[in-house]
Amino acid sequence: MKRLLPALCGALALALSSPALAQTFAPAEGDFTAAGFAVAGQTLPELKIHYRTLGQPQRGADGKIANAVLLLHGTGGTGAQFLSPPFATELFGPGQPLDVTRYYVIMPDNLGHGASSKPSDGLRARFPEYGYADMVEAQRRLLVDGLGVDHLRLILGTSMGCMHAFVWGETHPGFADALMPLACQPTAIVGRNRLWRAMLQDAIRADPAWRGGDYQSQPEQGLRTAVDLLILAGGAPVPLQDQLPTRAAADAWLQGQIARRLAPLDANDLWYQVNASWDYDPSANLEAITVPVTWINSADDFINPPELGLSERFAPRLRHGVYRLIPNSPEGKGHGTHTWARFWKQDLIDLLARSERR
Repeated sequence: MKRLLPALCGALALALSSPALAQTFAPAEGDFTAAGFAVAGQTLPELKIHYRTLGQPQRGADGKIANAVLLLHGTGGTGAQFLSPPFATELFGPGQPLDVTRYYVIMPDNLGHGASSKPSDGLRARFPEYGYADMVEAQRRLLVDGLGVDHLRLILGTSMGCMHAFVWGETHPGFADALMPLACQPTAIVGRNRLWRAMLQDAIRADPAWRGGDYQSQPEQGLRTAVDLLILAGGAPVPLQDQLPTRAAADAWLQGQIARRLAPLDANDLWYQVNASWDYDPSANLEAITVPVTWINSADDFINPPELGLSERFAPRLRHGVYRLIPNSPEGKGHGTHTWARFWKQDLIDLLARSERR
């Protein structure tokens, strides 16, 4: 095991634009590596977790890092998503909820994603079929063994990261002072949510170019279907109706989306990313979560539709839980509402206040 220290210190860069002040954030980047990492009953010869950080670790009276915040991205994403303006400029600046002069913000590329260990590195379809428990353990190893963090002020996760937050709360109760899961349900992925994921996986492996995962070129036919499903699952119906008012507009927008989204995809990586939820179901043990939780979904989320009534079943079982549903509106972002911090910024402020140690 070794830790590659970032070449640069975490920094906040301010760029002037007219007429407003636009904030950009330059993270430090590094890699944590560990040999012989157990994954789904197999051993990955070497685990690499890439990460970005903003701010500096600050130590409490006991000498331990006391200001660390872990941000966990969604399926197919990377830690870089949290540097996008709708998220970063609402949260990381001076006086904002996660002001990087106060907090040490850690944004990993999770197992199977980004610059971390993943099938396309070489093992392809021989890569171990990791699950969410493996991903959370890789995050824990990064924190404890790589960055020297054995306690977190906050875990905030979006979509897949939302589910990881629930796993953290049950598997490592008290590791974080607070949890903020955004855009998920604390139960197994079944019903329609499972169906669209299974369709996506089937489309990739049914493509004749798949060749058992040892394709010579990307199985584009399968990946096009996968992108179609991702667009439907992530879209917000009300703004799409307003913004694509004609058949021609909708068709042109779709073609642009396919071209943009298809280019960076690897079929093995995507199949594994969608498959990783196979071991997820925290529903039986929600009472084990001992810290304050603010759980937020949005009413226009295809993946987590409120009419299922799951929040009414599960939220009362969170000892110190607050649940809020963001209403449908022309400003909605569908499943992607989780990355537009203006919709839930005040909820984060409130969570940090009620979880503060006194």
